[in-house]
Amino acid sequence: MRKLFIPLALAGLILSCGEKKEEKKEGFEMNRTKKEVKAEPVSEGVPVDMSNKGVGPIKSVTFADEIDTELAAKGQKTFSTICVACHMAEQRLIGPALKGVFERRSPEWVMNMILNPDGMLKEDPIAKALLKEYNNAVMLNQNLSEEDARAVAEYLRTL
Repeated sequence: MRKLFIPLALAGLILSCGEKKEEKKEGFEMNRTKKEVKAEPVSEGVPVDMSNKGVGPIKSVTFADEIDTELAAKGQKTFSTICVACHMAEQRLIGPALKGVFERRSPEWVMNMILNPDGMLKEDPIAKALLKEYNNAVMLNQNLSEEDARAVAEYLRTL
């Protein structure tokens, strides 16, 4: 009996050390691997219109050739405290990505959207199209001054 027990024990040990099979269970699975985030292209549904100045107090904005770093720093501070809840530079969030915004919108339009989002969403065709594209997520009026909006616009030029 003892002679039979040792070979059986060895065979059992060898078989139990074989390849491990993973059982796939149905239900929720979470994968924590990092994925590369790429900027999404501008939507086909919202037109690029550099002549549209929007609806609001800003009628004309002229950017200097050089970025005003002091003004941009002030704008970055405002952007970091208020705007990042809905906007990122290169990725869509609740609102559109803002990198290259001045290639799609006039400076007046951007500042009017910052200062007068309610009026823009009611009357401006591009603002209405963006509202529709972003699942009716309304941009809230942050009650910024024209100086603050100009600082944010200067910061957006640096993105």
